[in-house]
Amino acid sequence: MTGRGRTVLSMLVVAAIVVGVVAVLVLGGKASGPQADDNGGNGGTGGGQPATTSPPPAECPLTGLKPEGGSVPNRPALAVKVENLPAARPQTGLSWADLVYEEPVEGGITRFIVVYQCKNASRIEPVRSARLTDPPILKQFGRPIFGYAGAVPAVVKAVRAAGITDVNFNIAPQAYHRDPSRQAPHNLYTSTDELYRAARRTGGIPPALFTYSTDVPAGAHAASSVHIPFSAYSDVFWRWDASKSQWLRFYGTTPATYSNGQQMAFRNVVVQMVRVKMTDITDANGMHSPLAITTGSGTVYVLRDGKVIKGTWSRPRQSDRTVLKDAQGNVIPLTPGPTWIELAPQRTQITVR
Repeated sequence: MTGRGRTVLSMLVVAAIVVGVVAVLVLGGKASGPQADDNGGNGGTGGGQPATTSPPPAECPLTGLKPEGGSVPNRPALAVKVENLPAARPQTGLSWADLVYEEPVEGGITRFIVVYQCKNASRIEPVRSARLTDPPILKQFGRPIFGYAGAVPAVVKAVRAAGITDVNFNIAPQAYHRDPSRQAPHNLYTSTDELYRAARRTGGIPPALFTYSTDVPAGAHAASSVHIPFSAYSDVFWRWDASKSQWLRFYGTTPATYSNGQQMAFRNVVVQMVRVKMTDITDANGMHSPLAITTGSGTVYVLRDGKVIKGTWSRPRQSDRTVLKDAQGNVIPLTPGPTWIELAPQRTQITVR
């Protein structure tokens, strides 16, 4: 190579080095590539979360309340199946729930689907088995977590087909315990912390199910009680307590209480009249298991603030949420706070006074 050629080559090498240094400075002194991403190589946010995420809602999506900790927990809804035979009472843990569904099961008894998201429950008892009614209800919450004692194969299959994270007793036995002070099978208990750990999931804050407002709808009428006679085992009354601004639960004239003696009380009670059909599934006594159908439409009674609004509920598909509307077609807002949903068979004679 001539002297001039060597000089030109040297100038090109120097220029390339300068360009490389500038590029490194502009890029923050780091090489490109996934192994060099900020915060652990997960799109710049760490923890396996995407680089751009929506901010958490300002209010708890399932109650419309401001979260006690200042922000809504970044976690999915967690549902737990709780028993309601007289032998299973009093229950523990429902006072921390965002929502409770009461559904008819075999022999006129009822069971609860207790849904948590914004609060934790240190103890939930007694946990029992799931039913076919449960997966369609839970699909409204996106991809929730579901804790239960077990179920027949058809129910387990339906839970998993619905995209629900299954943490039942047979899958996550470490999350459940037996209460020696209670008789089996009414003594299985768990907690929200243990079930969330068993699910190993974060993210997935559920969408809001209902609309909330502190303003009482114009078409509301004064009401002091509602009677939902599921059966002699579950002869449910809710009575308005103006001093507490809550609906108190009774079985006949007997207060329904938690294990600490506190009476069950909720801000909203939604009585959703549903079709019920018997399935081929039977319990240990040979009684057929009912399926409450929560898609379609029907009559609804919404009780809030010592008033009742009668209207209709509608949910065309399982992927849709349940919408409550009054006689004029306006969406019925709930008052911010926990809500109890009664899935009452259409034949049930509802009495509102």
